[in-house]
Amino acid sequence: MSNKPKFAALIKGETPVLVDFYADWCGPCKTMSPILSQLSSQLHGRLKVIKINVDKNQAVAGQYQVRSIPTFILFRQGKAIWRQTGASSLNELQRQLEPHLV
Repeated sequence: MSNKPKFAALIKGETPVLVDFYADWCGPCKTMSPILSQLSSQLHGRLKVIKINVDKNQAVAGQYQVRSIPTFILFRQGKAIWRQTGASSLNELQRQLEPHLV
């Protein structure tokens, strides 16, 4: 039995959760890692960021039809409310997410 929390439990709640679907071998995914760290710091308390490795979590990636990486999906109370595929700048990502944050 795994100690890892179930994906559904991770995306529930009032605080929006930005999920980064990535792979270790993906260049643009590596580029986004420090940007997501900065975003998480700047929006602390208003947004949680979690990373899902698509190679290790194929069922979850398939459930949300992740076909390209990086793919970012914003969830609130378990529902997807925003989605983007591809790398982005910190400012652009923050601008797009801001209307969805509490």
